[in-house]
Amino acid sequence: MRAQVGTSANSLNTFVASDSIFIPSDNSQPWTLQQCIAYAQVHNISVQQQELNVQMAKVNFTQAEANVLPSVNGFASHTYQYGRTIDRFTNTFATNMVLSENFYLSSNVTLFNGLQNYNTIQQTKFGVQSSMFAVQQTQNDIGMNVAGQYLQVLYAQEQLAVTQQQYDLTEKQVERAQKLVDAGASAKGTLLDLQSQLATEEVSVVTAQNNLNIAYLNLEQTMNLDSTVGFNIVKPDLTLPNENILNTTPEQIFQIALNNQPGIKKSLTDLQSAEKGVAVAYGSLSPNITLQGSIGTGYSGASKQLANSSYAGNDTVGVTTGGDYVLIPSYTNTYSTTPFADQFNNNVNKSFGVQMNIPIFNRFQVNSSIAKAKIQRENAELSVDLSRQQLLKSIQQAFADAKAALLKYKASQDAVSAAQESFKYVEEKFNVGAANSIDYNNAKNKLAKSQSDLLQAKYDYIFRMKVLDYYQGVPLTF
Repeated sequence: MRAQVGTSANSLNTFVASDSIFIPSDNSQPWTLQQCIAYAQVHNISVQQQELNVQMAKVNFTQAEANVLPSVNGFASHTYQYGRTIDRFTNTFATNMVLSENFYLSSNVTLFNGLQNYNTIQQTKFGVQSSMFAVQQTQNDIGMNVAGQYLQVLYAQEQLAVTQQQYDLTEKQVERAQKLVDAGASAKGTLLDLQSQLATEEVSVVTAQNNLNIAYLNLEQTMNLDSTVGFNIVKPDLTLPNENILNTTPEQIFQIALNNQPGIKKSLTDLQSAEKGVAVAYGSLSPNITLQGSIGTGYSGASKQLANSSYAGNDTVGVTTGGDYVLIPSYTNTYSTTPFADQFNNNVNKSFGVQMNIPIFNRFQVNSSIAKAKIQRENAELSVDLSRQQLLKSIQQAFADAKAALLKYKASQDAVSAAQESFKYVEEKFNVGAANSIDYNNAKNKLAKSQSDLLQAKYDYIFRMKVLDYYQGVPLTF
């Protein structure tokens, strides 16, 4: 079963009238359009992928901010040396195995690098905004798809009701014809024609039911619904949209859409990011000034200290002119390895300094980076123009579709009125035996078709008008 879903996974877009939409934990109650959209905007895989892109962009932004901080690194080693080598702490030759331990801590911080760190922070900040606009655009697209499929379910429900009504009407005529045939008051051919018509309409009912099932399936798949058992939607009291919006122009709607469409905002943010990319590339021409510091110490098994000294007599070192011997005392010394703590304190070495790296010639890598950044900026500028052109074309097409849908709806209304009058007239004649079953079935089929066309025109008109509302940032509700 599904758990309740809140709005923590991004705020719901302009499709949702409320900032907090309660999502049912089961299918015991029918779902409203707002609930379907809210659920889809959280659970749709495309939305979840875009949200991962937001998380990635935030990681990049955090890293860009962290790049201005000093770096600190430690090093430690525990090494055994064999053979003749110079010990780095005693600066003497060692031929036996020597244990050497080294400890090192270093740090450096960039003082200046052509404002590359600052511009990178700004660039990644725009990257976060761009990825969030991408999420909103995906949510809008998902919301529009859900709305269209929600309307398709409503249309399929009404189509099934109309088809069932036609079937019931024909069934009554079959029952009536059967009684007339049994009484010998009507030819059996009329009954057979009506039974054939009833069989055809039974197929239409089955087809309409299948279409309804498919419409529900499409809606459930777009929502990425966990459990579809018992899923049903609320049938709202639909009112036809006001025609006043068609008195405006596509250009007026376009100007409104420029301020609320996430796709446009994303392309503008991408352009700002590309401009910062150019600044980052130019920063590579500047000297790079870094402050560095380190501290280290170590231990060597070759380092010795006097452990004991004992008198061993006198040694003759020479004879004077008078024949006297020159003697000096002789000592026997024993040595031990200098303790670790003493060496750790005595071998401490420190350093700090400022390093400047001046780029002079780097095989045109900097020039290439600048050229690429400029190309990316130009491409971002073209993307802004392209997104605006596509938005205008989409609005122009939606406006034309809405107008055509309105005209089709009005024409379908007239067609239904005419078909109803025609069928009523033929039905009255058929009931008194003045019309045959073929005329009756033809009139009935024309009425059914005109009613089906009216339903299709009605929902098409509603959807087309909602598309225009969407471009103006109007919440999608029925």
